[in-house]
Amino acid sequence: MTAAPFPYATAPEGLALSPDALKAANVDPVTGLATDYLNHFNEVVMLLDMLPDMPEMREDVLAWTPASYREHFERSGFSGRAVAIAAYAAAPIPIRTAFDTTVAAIDARLVAAQEALAAADDAAVAFIAPARAAEVRPLLARADALIHGATYEAALAAGVA
Repeated sequence: MTAAPFPYATAPEGLALSPDALKAANVDPVTGLATDYLNHFNEVVMLLDMLPDMPEMREDVLAWTPASYREHFERSGFSGRAVAIAAYAAAPIPIRTAFDTTVAAIDARLVAAQEALAAADDAAVAFIAPARAAEVRPLLARADALIHGATYEAALAAGVA
């Protein structure tokens, strides 16, 4: 069974959310969510992975701050940002709620990683950083699954929730 396409023709901001506009903005036509938002998290996870070999990147990890979906796109140079923001605002509440819950968990894990790194000596960073990155990856997989139309139950069954 194929899910229904994104149900809104016009977003609250008055932008047309046509299939072509959604596709151009990398917005899933069913959920109204864009994978580009995950770049906000993927970058800091990549930095965590690099810390054992590049400890000078610790300040970059510590400088990362959580950003809501809207904040991320508002400050990005992404050409489809207006459509991504509008589609998110118009996304079905159950999808957006599951996604936002997952994002809150990602934010919490990354902030906890920052706190641990800030308090650690250089030797401990090599162990802490990759472990904290590994904790975030399943949450990123869940967020990606939700963006692409998986329900929370399907994400659980797939082992990514």
